[in-house]
Amino acid sequence: MSTVLVLVEHGDGTPSKSSLELLTLARRIGDPAAVVYGDADTSVIGQIGQYGAAAVYAVTSPDPDAYRPAVVATALTDLAGRTAPAAVLIGSNAVGKEIAARVAVRLGSGIVTDAVDVHATPDGPVATQSVFAGAWITESQVRRGAPVITVRPNAVVPEPAPANPVVEPVEVSLPDDMVNPRIVAQRPRAGTGRPDLLDANVVVAGGRGVGSADGFVLVERLADVLGGAVGASRAATDLAWAPHELQVGQTGKTVAPQLYLAFGISGAIQHRAGMQGSRTIVAVNKDPKAPIFQIADFGVVGDLHSILPALIDEIAKRKG
Repeated sequence: MSTVLVLVEHGDGTPSKSSLELLTLARRIGDPAAVVYGDADTSVIGQIGQYGAAAVYAVTSPDPDAYRPAVVATALTDLAGRTAPAAVLIGSNAVGKEIAARVAVRLGSGIVTDAVDVHATPDGPVATQSVFAGAWITESQVRRGAPVITVRPNAVVPEPAPANPVVEPVEVSLPDDMVNPRIVAQRPRAGTGRPDLLDANVVVAGGRGVGSADGFVLVERLADVLGGAVGASRAATDLAWAPHELQVGQTGKTVAPQLYLAFGISGAIQHRAGMQGSRTIVAVNKDPKAPIFQIADFGVVGDLHSILPALIDEIAKRKG
């Protein structure tokens, strides 16, 4: 089978859940070869191997301040030239899409973004996309060059397939004739202790119906009790009850957790476009005609200010 290059993101000695999903998808269309940027310790390599990576390309840059997307894109382009992959799979986040675009341009290949599935055909890989706010499902196939595909997190459940990866160091040299951005300063984001919104199995989201910033604190408390991430509608972020980085929807992030709980969110099409791929949707709203109930698996018509505290207490009681 042909090689499939998979860009693996990692931190704190652990590959991201979305990267393990990519390795699972890669096995459907070829032999996964993981591309890891930065310090990949034995723990990361071992976990990658558990999900089917027979090869690991450990990418380093001689310039630690070089702009990461430029370095990774150069490495992927060089590796694609060496391995003639069936596809290049990358996580569908802001950095991943930038890397994918750079790689596709340099390879002269077609690109498919925000795929929710990938499968093999005799004519090459086919990517499934959810488009037009989820109203249509399309299947796309690249006709020129190695397909570059970005895949949404939570598109598939990671499935182990143990392998013993062979690690090959790859040192990247950026071309002198290319504009090479540099990092001049960086500030780490303050940690919340919650999982990343895109990777979370559980997302608890609040909208205008929570009523205030104090009301939104209840949403955060429930997320913490469930070990989930916090999401918000655009209305909640515009009112500064939650940061814009937590916005779910057409102009925010697209999530597909196992469980999505929506409190005080009416369910406008723009918000539904960012969460209707969730496995199970639970909605709480005092308006029985709220559009969110049209896609909810379970709906509760009632006052969230009474329901949320009771739910938090009950879950905490059962956990402990």
